[in-house]
Amino acid sequence: QVQLVESGGGLVQAGGSLRLSCAASGRTFSNYPMAWFRQPPGKERLFVAAITSNGGSTYYSDSVKGRFTISRDITKNTVYLQMNSLKPEDTAVYYCAARLFGVAYTGAEYGYWGQGTQVTVSS
Repeated sequence: QVQLVESGGGLVQAGGSLRLSCAASGRTFSNYPMAWFRQPPGKERLFVAAITSNGGSTYYSDSVKGRFTISRDITKNTVYLQMNSLKPEDTAVYYCAARLFGVAYTGAEYGYWGQGTQVTVSS
């Protein structure tokens, strides 16, 4: 129903920046509430940020608030995660997720996922 294609992961030094992109496409729906989650090695997948379908509202976990910015280009149906002031503890596999109605804060509430992209922050 919807496909998510991620890009932008990589290796950066602490204090650096990285921008992740996630393009959503589907036959029926063009826009969805979307979110970013991350999964550090050996840990559960955790909420990072979310954005409403029209981009009017954004939500962040306390650990990234002030450093990360989620945004979207509605015409391109693409969501971005601008990550600044990166820390080694930000190292994780980052996943883009989408659901039909409304933002949510747990991975179980999202029905569509990207493949994940590795973000590694060196000290």
